[in-house]
Amino acid sequence: MPYIIIILVLAALDQITKQLMYNVSGGVQGFSIPIIDKFFHLTYVENHGGVFGLLQGKINLFTIASAVLIIYVIAVEYKNFKNYSKWTKIGVVVIAAGATGNMIDRILRGYVIDMIDFRGIWAFVFNVADMYVHIGIYIIVIDYLTRKYFKNSKK
Repeated sequence: MPYIIIILVLAALDQITKQLMYNVSGGVQGFSIPIIDKFFHLTYVENHGGVFGLLQGKINLFTIASAVLIIYVIAVEYKNFKNYSKWTKIGVVVIAAGATGNMIDRILRGYVIDMIDFRGIWAFVFNVADMYVHIGIYIIVIDYLTRKYFKNSKK
């Protein structure tokens, strides 16, 4: 039960950041606030496609694919979750929060709001939910590698 609460809180934080960016920008795509000039901006972008803006205009495809993936993950993770390490559980929860945050956008808005714009690194704009997914994956991978390393070093 506490994991569901964490998912809901993190998804709510994602939604709050998106709504704040929408309010500040007035919903004007490309509206940008420089935080660190020529490196980091907050830029309002509507993503009507998938990850990194691929397949723009295919939001229904990503909504269906995301829904199927979420249902699959819930079914698999629900069964196996109790067997995971503490850190893998945290990683799964953080990924689920990110998937939930972007799914809310797809269903309620018909697009995903992105705003985090590191111009000094790449051309993609992303959001807090996207960060959750990446951070969750990193947590799981680091946990797996750490457990594998320590298991092998004990032999």
